[in-house]
Amino acid sequence: MKRKITTTLLLLCTVFVCFAAIAELSGKWKGTIKMSDGSNVPLTYVLKVDGEKLTGSIITPQEELEIYDGKVKGADFTFKVDVNGSAVPSVGKFYADGDSVTMIADLAGQRLKSTLKRVADKK
Repeated sequence: MKRKITTTLLLLCTVFVCFAAIAELSGKWKGTIKMSDGSNVPLTYVLKVDGEKLTGSIITPQEELEIYDGKVKGADFTFKVDVNGSAVPSVGKFYADGDSVTMIADLAGQRLKSTLKRVADKK
């Protein structure tokens, strides 16, 4: 009986830690994405998590792109943005340190990787 209670408590703690990690994904993130021509494009992601739904935007030097079809599952997440009329799917992973995210965008068959760092809120 004690073993069953201990196992149940450990599982509950694991679930709560996962939910806390998901909530921590919300916020502003900055990084660069390396394009196929070798150039680096600075990006700012503004992410909002509500349960398992991910919304927000990506700010590029040229425009702001709205995130849609966003989903969060554990530390992994997916979403899409439209670039020049085409949907660009992206996958990401939120790391336990809470200060970094790795993203991979599939732009016209090219896998573009970036690492993002959390932008501290100024108070």
